[in-house]
Amino acid sequence: MTTEITVTLPEAVVRRAELLAHRTGRALADVLAETIELSLRPLGTVTAEETPITGWSDAEVLAATETELSAAEDTRLSELLDRQQAGPLNNGERAELSALIERYEEGLLRKAQALREAVRRGLREPLRP
Repeated sequence: MTTEITVTLPEAVVRRAELLAHRTGRALADVLAETIELSLRPLGTVTAEETPITGWSDAEVLAATETELSAAEDTRLSELLDRQQAGPLNNGERAELSALIERYEEGLLRKAQALREAVRRGLREPLRP
């Protein structure tokens, strides 16, 4: 499903998007839609039944403050990042790296939200710089 909206953008943003559209042979609307989608992806997917973190139990909030990638995912992410530094990745590796980065970013965001909620509830002390 798609929804049509009207957005006012700074001229410099439009010029950069037009340049990218021209270089990739794609429509400007498609480039802008993909850019917005990619920038919002780390926030995760929204489902109607998802309970906001404020509705979680104390135990669930505290557990979320400790979430991390599995050891295997962390190792694979490091391997792919190292390979990317050494040279281009093949299509499968790029897709795998993208998926792992997305998972990592989603987890990091969820962890930050859980830490904020834990501090708000007095379950944890605020982090010190």
